[in-house]
Amino acid sequence: MSEFIESEDCACEETYKDEHVWMNIPDKRGRQRVVIIGGGFGGLTLARKLKGENFQIVLIDKSNHHVFQPLLYQVSTAAIEPSTISFPFRNIFRGRECFHIRACEALRVAPKENILYTTIGKLTFDHLVIATGADTNYFGNKNLALYTMALKKTSEALYNRNQILESFELALSTNSAEERQRLMTFVVVGGGATGVELAGALAEMKKFVLPRDYPDLDANLMRIVVVSSSSCLLPAFKEKSSKEAADYLTSRKVELLFNTRVEDFSNGILKLKNGDIHTYNVFWAAGVRANSLEGFDKELYGPGNRLIVDQFNRVKGFDRIYAIGDTAYFPTQKYPNGLPQVAQPAMQQATNIAYNLKKWINSEPLKEFKYFDKGQMATIGKSHAVVEIGSFCFGGILGWLLWLGLHLFYILGVKNRIVIFMDWFLSYLTYSNALQIIVLPLRKKRHTISIRKDEALCSNPVKDTPEISKAPGDTAS
Repeated sequence: MSEFIESEDCACEETYKDEHVWMNIPDKRGRQRVVIIGGGFGGLTLARKLKGENFQIVLIDKSNHHVFQPLLYQVSTAAIEPSTISFPFRNIFRGRECFHIRACEALRVAPKENILYTTIGKLTFDHLVIATGADTNYFGNKNLALYTMALKKTSEALYNRNQILESFELALSTNSAEERQRLMTFVVVGGGATGVELAGALAEMKKFVLPRDYPDLDANLMRIVVVSSSSCLLPAFKEKSSKEAADYLTSRKVELLFNTRVEDFSNGILKLKNGDIHTYNVFWAAGVRANSLEGFDKELYGPGNRLIVDQFNRVKGFDRIYAIGDTAYFPTQKYPNGLPQVAQPAMQQATNIAYNLKKWINSEPLKEFKYFDKGQMATIGKSHAVVEIGSFCFGGILGWLLWLGLHLFYILGVKNRIVIFMDWFLSYLTYSNALQIIVLPLRKKRHTISIRKDEALCSNPVKDTPEISKAPGDTAS
C-alpha cells in the first residue's frame, strides 16, 4: 500500500504519495515537454498561447478549473454564483492535442535532474513553469489562520458566504443584544484593493439585502470596520484615489481604522494594538505569501518567498525552469520590491515565455521581459470605482463602467458570452437572485486507492526521459 495524504484543495480527496511512482502521462513522442504548475492567470495564458507540434503540455493544478480571483469577494457577499467565474480546464482546452491535465499538488522539484514530484507521482520535464500564485499570509499567527476568513479560493468564498448569512440568521434568533452585535459586526483587515472592494460589497449588502430579506433585523446594527496598518486606503494608488475611496466608504458608514495592527483573534474578540473589537466575522486581506515550489537553494527565494528570476523569467541559475506571477521576484527601478502581485505581470510574463520557447525550439535569440504597466483599478461599491491609467486618475460612475467592461472582457474570453453577461451583470446590479442560501458541505469517508510499485515503475519508460538540449548562447543547468 502507498502512503495516503489528504488535501482539501486537491480534486481527489485521497491520493497516494510515493516517490517511486511515475505519473501516468503518455509518451511525449519526441516533443519538448512543458510542465506548467498552476492554472491561474499566468499558467492559463501560457497554456493557451503555447501551441504547436513541438510541445507536449502538462498542466498541473490542485483544482480542475480556473478561477477569476478578482471577483471572489462578490461570491463571498452572495452577489454572484461561483460558476460564473469558474471555468473547467477540460472545457477550455478541449480538442488540444498533446495537452494533458492532472488535478494534483506539486510537492517539490529536483532541478538538476529535471524531475517534478507531485501527490500522484513524479514526472520528467524539458521545461518547467512555476505559476503557483500566492496564498494568504497570516504572519505566523495560528489563530488568524484558523478563525478569520480569506479570499483566495472558491471554497473560501463559499465558506465566507455561509458565515455571513448564518450570522444574519443567528442574529435574528438570539435574545442577547451583545451576541447580536458581535454577529452583526464585520471587520475587514487590510486596506488594499481586496479589502476596499470587500468593504464596499458588505456596505451594499447592508443597504440592499438586509432591509429586503431580513425585515425583522435592524440593518443599522450591521457594523463594518476596515483595519489598515497603513495611513490610508489603497496605499499603492495615488492620493486622490485613496481619498476618494475613503470618502465613499465613510459615506456608507464604514468605519476606517488607520495605522492599526491586529495582534490576535479568539473567542469573538479581535485584539488590536490600541483596543479590541467584539466580532465573530473577520476577513483577512492583509497580505500574501508566494506558493513557491520547494527544492531550490535558500538563496533563490527572495522577499515573500518569491523565486528570484532573471530577465527571461528563468529561476536564477537554471535555463529551463521559469517562475511567473505572484511567485516570481523580479525587481525593477519602478518596482524595487518586485512586480505587483496582480494578474497583469503574470499574463505578460507568460506571453514572454511562450514567445521565447518557440524561439528556443528554432535556436533563435530570446527576448528579454519588460513589464508594461497598464494601470490599476478598484471598485468601491455599486456604480463607483477608482481608476488609474498612467497620469490619468478618475472615479465615480465612469470608473465603474470601465472596471465593469474590463472584467467582463477577461471573463468572456473563457466562457459563453451571453450566459456570463446575463448571470453576472444582472445579479450584481440588482441582487435579484436566489443566492441568499446557506449550503454546508457534505463529507463522507471514501475508499482508498492502492497501487503496486512494480506496476507504477513501468508506467514511465526509460525512453521518456528528456534529452538535454541548449538554448542559443546558453549552458544547460
